[in-house]
Amino acid sequence: MKVLIIGNGGREHAIAWKLNQSPLVTKLYCAPGNAGTAQIAENLTIDSDVIEDIADFAERNQIDLTVVGPEAYLAQGTVDYFQMRGLPVYGPTQAAAGLESSKAFAKEFMAKYGIPTARSETFTDPEAAKDYIRETGVPVVVKADGLAAGKGVVVAFDSETAFKAVDDLMKVKIFGAAGDTVIIEEYLEGEEASLLAFCDGNEAVPMPPAQDHKRIGDGDTGPNTGGMGTYAPTTAFTPEIRERVIQDILTPTIQGMKAEGTPFVGTLFLGLMLTKSGPKVVEYNVRFGDPETQVVLPLLESDLAQVFLDCLSGTLNPESVRWKKGTTAVCVVAASAGYPGKYQTGLPIEGLDRIQNSLVFHAGTKLNFNGEVVTAGGRVLNLVHLGNDIRQAIDGAYRDLKLIGFEGMYYRKDIGKRELDRIR
Repeated sequence: MKVLIIGNGGREHAIAWKLNQSPLVTKLYCAPGNAGTAQIAENLTIDSDVIEDIADFAERNQIDLTVVGPEAYLAQGTVDYFQMRGLPVYGPTQAAAGLESSKAFAKEFMAKYGIPTARSETFTDPEAAKDYIRETGVPVVVKADGLAAGKGVVVAFDSETAFKAVDDLMKVKIFGAAGDTVIIEEYLEGEEASLLAFCDGNEAVPMPPAQDHKRIGDGDTGPNTGGMGTYAPTTAFTPEIRERVIQDILTPTIQGMKAEGTPFVGTLFLGLMLTKSGPKVVEYNVRFGDPETQVVLPLLESDLAQVFLDCLSGTLNPESVRWKKGTTAVCVVAASAGYPGKYQTGLPIEGLDRIQNSLVFHAGTKLNFNGEVVTAGGRVLNLVHLGNDIRQAIDGAYRDLKLIGFEGMYYRKDIGKRELDRIR
């Protein structure tokens, strides 16, 4: 079968890498892809922002399956358009993608179906939002309603920070229309965890739980990013917690979406806070996480292409989705200097050919006119190492990361430390 992947990040490279192992897949395309996907797939030069052009390519080349990576494509109805043209596509419809594209919708949905989450209020007027903050007190969490590349959330421990977040989102419009509506949410204490699941509209099969490191600096300091590293599985996600998440969150979500007439088909991402009173939803994502995908897919023993096909046909069977046992994966993100603010691109990357014992998933890279791999984004590379335990995986990842270099390369030095601290 011929498969087309939409996107150009580390997530898409990881998906392409796993699909490339499938005996079902005879040809891979990426639109637009990156320097990493170019090694295992054909990168397309068509404008990936024009969905009609991508669909034309899929139809003309008889693509058997298109996999949509980034959330923005899902929110704008890419799946609906492909389905309208009779083209097989993996991902939720625009209506189902509302779980991520509108936090206000997600909050209303969770309230309707009794899914545990933080108390919150939704506002379209900045002064009303500030009055609510004065009334409830801090700490609070201020969230943009729409898509903001994982950066539209501010945890405010003082009123000044909370008010500034409201103004930045609603008046300054740092994320454009995404901040027209904001959600003011209670601050939840606990550990964060991510649980992804394959979904066919009726059934949901969880993947190994992961923990992300969102902030730019060691010790979880500095501004939020798209994710500076992750690991899976995590012992914070106990078997008891897993059962509660499935029973109280995952299953009600799938059943609720079906009851709404918008069955969820694709990858559902649960961003969770493990509180003393139980797991609660921090946010939904409606696609593979980034960089969670980079540590989860290397643990998958089953054929990813077959899993995707089973999701589309409504025949997903939990028994057919198998995972490696006794293996831990750690991902460390190498970022450009200045990220998540302004950063330089076009810098040569050295040492990629030295990596023998780890996986390197390209994120913000491209090939220049001389065929050299150069930086092309804020998060540039994802180095993933698999080990028999968390210590081995961490040591392997940082050992191999030292073999790679580009001007100003930055990475956190403490990815996985919280897991080490927990098991000591």
